[in-house]
Amino acid sequence: MNVQPAAFLRTTLPLGIDQIATLDTGRYHSIWLPDHMVSFWPDSIWTPEFTDLATVSPSPHRHLDAMAVAGAAAVLTKQVPIATSVVDTVRRHPAMLAQTALTLDHLSGGRFICGLGSGETENTVPYGFDFARPVSRFEEALQVIRLLWESEGPVDFEGQFYQLHHARMDTELYDGRCPPIWIGASGPRMLEITGRYADGWWPAGSWTPEDYAAKLGAIRESAERAGRDPMAIVPAFIMTCLIGDEEELAEILEAPLVKAILLQISAVELSKFGHDHPMGEHWRGYQDIDPGILTRERILDFLDQVDPQAILDLVPHGTPKELAGIVKGYCDAGLRVPKILDYGGMAGLKYGALSADKVREAEDELLRLVGN
Repeated sequence: MNVQPAAFLRTTLPLGIDQIATLDTGRYHSIWLPDHMVSFWPDSIWTPEFTDLATVSPSPHRHLDAMAVAGAAAVLTKQVPIATSVVDTVRRHPAMLAQTALTLDHLSGGRFICGLGSGETENTVPYGFDFARPVSRFEEALQVIRLLWESEGPVDFEGQFYQLHHARMDTELYDGRCPPIWIGASGPRMLEITGRYADGWWPAGSWTPEDYAAKLGAIRESAERAGRDPMAIVPAFIMTCLIGDEEELAEILEAPLVKAILLQISAVELSKFGHDHPMGEHWRGYQDIDPGILTRERILDFLDQVDPQAILDLVPHGTPKELAGIVKGYCDAGLRVPKILDYGGMAGLKYGALSADKVREAEDELLRLVGN
């Protein structure tokens, strides 16, 4: 089984890009860079009262532009691919995405992976971006990007969201190859689009190996209908986990920022595991998060209602060895590029300091289990 883990480079301050050489050793398939304006954690609990992380960073929203950081990563590395995970097509015009992706591909010597998604409320609506019909906008943006990359000379395009009139992009493809496009997707329509356009895939949420396999199957069926090789689409996953023994997990699950992980999950998804959502039956997860307006009172009420078992039922957890066994189940379902992301680091500075070593231990055990 050909499985290779990915690395993660945060795009918040403090950046830590001076450590990137440690990721450029051949161990990792690629380095993934998130792209946000704000984080998921509510302002009301990013205070020393709730977490000592607030004593070293005044805000969880100190984000840098992922495309700019990717440029720095491209010139500071020699062999590992650099991927955005993911840039949305709401805040950036597809012509600019096409040009920036080509730029990064040239800077990296053909190692850039253009990771794209349809966007989230928190990164768009507060800034005045039009978030109507994001999936339709996303599909049309993909068409524009491909058109500009693959056409010679001026091109025209008349879409619902974008228009090109004698537009051109004469910058050559690096080594004659378009940058691969990886898509973050989980809904039926996004999975279908992924099968038609993508070279790689991250699910925006997949809580069991069976769910992962079903979503991957839908992508491959779409690829076949489009006349593409379904096995050429790389199955990846940012696996949010809690790494620790029973005693550590008991303490981790009491941390407010760890409890806040349920804010990212919809009431519909949580109900599938037999739990009512603390934010109510209409909560839509990512699409309803706005850290600036989730008041202290509402978040305190949310924290009081969180059942730790609800988190354990959704989020892979255990010692590094146990966690590797869980990830192996996803690999058996088709996953080939996992990123083990230890959310337990959000329990505070103590657990944050332990997180990297735990992740590496889990990666080593996973590679042993899959025979790499």
